[in-house]
Amino acid sequence: MKDKSFTATIAVEKSAKDVFNAIKEVPKWWNCEDFKGNSSKLNDEFIIYHPNQHYSKQRLTEVIPDKKMVWQVTDSKLSWLKNDQQEWTNTKMIFDITTEDGKTILHFTHEGLVPEKECYDLCKKGWTMIIKDWLLHFIKTGTPSAEMSQAAEIRTRLFKE
Repeated sequence: MKDKSFTATIAVEKSAKDVFNAIKEVPKWWNCEDFKGNSSKLNDEFIIYHPNQHYSKQRLTEVIPDKKMVWQVTDSKLSWLKNDQQEWTNTKMIFDITTEDGKTILHFTHEGLVPEKECYDLCKKGWTMIIKDWLLHFIKTGTPSAEMSQAAEIRTRLFKE
C-alpha cells in the first residue's frame, strides 16, 4: 500500500549544502516571531507557536549533513480542530535532499499527515505555501519572503477558507 502522507518537492540551482543549511534556519522560512529553540543538530528541540491556532514541539531525530533531516513532533495542539487537536503528535517531517541534472531536489514528507486526518486539507495548503514558496524563496535568496512576514494575516485567511 502506498503511503498517502503529504509531500512537496522543490528543485533549486543551489548546492545540497546550501539547501541543508537553509532548512536548519527554521525561523527564517517558517515564521520568525513564533519560534523558540534550536533546529540544527541531532536532538535539538524547537517550538512553533501561533496563538489560538497552532503549537508544535519538534525534536531532530536524524541529521545527515547535506542529505537528510527528520523532525519528530513530540507534542502538538491544533486549536481549530474539533476532534483530535493533537493530530500532529508522533508525526514526522522528513527533508530528503538529492541532486539531479545539476539541481538540488528537496523532497519534503510530513509522515502521518494523511487525507484521513481532520487537519489534512488546511495543513496541505499551509505546507505547500511554506515549502514551495517560503522555504524555496529563502534557499534562493538567503532572505525571508515578504509573504512570510505577513504570516499572521495569511494564517487568518487560510482559517477562514
